[in-house]
Amino acid sequence: MPQLRLALAQVNACVGDLAGNAELVVEWSRKAVEAGAHLAVFPEMALTGYPVEDLALRVSFAEASKEALLGLAAALDESGCGELAVFVGYLDRDAAGMRNSAAVLHRGRVVARQHKHHLPNYGVFDERRYFTPGDSLDVVRVHGLEVGMVICEDLWQDGGPVAALGRAGVDLVVSPNASPYEREKDDARLPLVARRAAEAGAPLAYVNLVGGQDELVFDGDTMVVTADGTLVTRAPRFVEHLVVLDLDLPGGASRAEGDHGGFAVHRRTLSDEPLPAYEPLPAPQAAEPLSDEAEVWHALVTGLRDYAHKNGFRSVVLGLSGGIDSAVVAALAVDALGADHVYGVSMPSDYSSEHSRSDAHDLAQRTGLHYSAQPIADMVRVFVDQLGLTDLAEENVQARCRGVTLMGLSNQHGHLVLATGNKTELAVGYSTIYGDAVGGFAPIKDVLKTLVWSLARWRNAEAEKLGELPPIPENSISKPPSAELRPGQVDTDSLPDYELLDSVLDDYVEGDKGYRDLIAMGFSHELVDKVLRMVDRAEYKRRQYPPGTKITFKAFGRDRRLPITSGWREG
Repeated sequence: MPQLRLALAQVNACVGDLAGNAELVVEWSRKAVEAGAHLAVFPEMALTGYPVEDLALRVSFAEASKEALLGLAAALDESGCGELAVFVGYLDRDAAGMRNSAAVLHRGRVVARQHKHHLPNYGVFDERRYFTPGDSLDVVRVHGLEVGMVICEDLWQDGGPVAALGRAGVDLVVSPNASPYEREKDDARLPLVARRAAEAGAPLAYVNLVGGQDELVFDGDTMVVTADGTLVTRAPRFVEHLVVLDLDLPGGASRAEGDHGGFAVHRRTLSDEPLPAYEPLPAPQAAEPLSDEAEVWHALVTGLRDYAHKNGFRSVVLGLSGGIDSAVVAALAVDALGADHVYGVSMPSDYSSEHSRSDAHDLAQRTGLHYSAQPIADMVRVFVDQLGLTDLAEENVQARCRGVTLMGLSNQHGHLVLATGNKTELAVGYSTIYGDAVGGFAPIKDVLKTLVWSLARWRNAEAEKLGELPPIPENSISKPPSAELRPGQVDTDSLPDYELLDSVLDDYVEGDKGYRDLIAMGFSHELVDKVLRMVDRAEYKRRQYPPGTKITFKAFGRDRRLPITSGWREG
């Protein structure tokens, strides 16, 4: 049977860094050549990064992308990768408009181009705003084998481009993707890829981006399945990785051109002669699946690390309250950036308990981060006395003094300020604008409170497995959460029990359930009234909150966009 050695490059691109991304493609193509590969596939828009958002509307950026593609073809040839057929995604522009495209580079030239057909317009995707869909498929002949391609969303369409390739005849389908992470999404990918391979009647290689881009995280999860849907290999997630795999392909695919199910199929020949028989490499072992907590933790670490590094921050600073949220954010920051690049600040007020101070100090010792104490009582007293503040106004000024303190340290030392609020607090408005909501990035913005506790327990258990000191103090996990803005305050003074609250929020925010739906699900009228009122009234706060890593199907921000001014109320 005809043979082909395939290299799938799961790489971390940065939006807009055309030169850096081109260097990345050359670097990993060299690795593919060194591994003896004949064909290499990079993710969707790997040359431009993804998503480019409104950069796609700039003619200057599109033209720069096209020029970078030509330069990349030449650079690959000059670096000894000319005989490698390289599939790479980029932004194109023609008379019809902007295109989400992928090209095949070979011997210093662009030998094939294909535009994405199905443009997603849901969730975080706005591709119909930017791109014009394609209507053709370029099949390239590599060492006598017919290789077809579909780009990301095209893979999700029943009876779409994959079916057209199956009718036209191919020996292999490759699929460059930029598929963002969300919980349990990997469970849907393998069955999808298996169905499409069966539809094409050929093995299918799925290649995905990895790394953080603003709120989004790409988890990789690159994989190859046979024509009957059997998994051959699967890459580890959340790391750059090169999958090198030998495939025995049937060959003899039809070379029909013309219209196939509404798609014009064109054939490009790179090399006709089959490869001489060679000893194949053992198939790489499929990566072990991650537990739910493990994949969420890796996603949050990746999102924080890349947001900081890609935006030029070497260090972060955050407030340490001794509570669970700041403890988890601190542990994430240490895992992402290293303890020497994390600065934790305890900012006690007159209402801060002794355990809040001691737990913060304990966390610092466990993780090795830089620790300092900056009492805020005197600052608060100036505001309270001069303005005559009482009750809620006095509570909020404490949070705002802490925010000013962190921003001052950020300005002085160049740290990125991390906001430590979770999704539950953000949903119900349990945060203070210009107080605990200050910062450049919010690592657990999309993490419900109950999951914060689960992540803390998981991270400590992982440390114990490795014989390390658990980073999060047990007292921070077990004590009742409190903002400590007045004597004896605990969160349940003003919020329902977190288990119950998170259940309502999951259905209302993520599931878009209405009032009657929630009542029918068994929640009490009193609970639903209270929670929905709090959520709806807090939209203005959420608009002003820092960006944070998306891990759910519907995160605040890119996914869930509701009007601040609205007369609609559920009920």
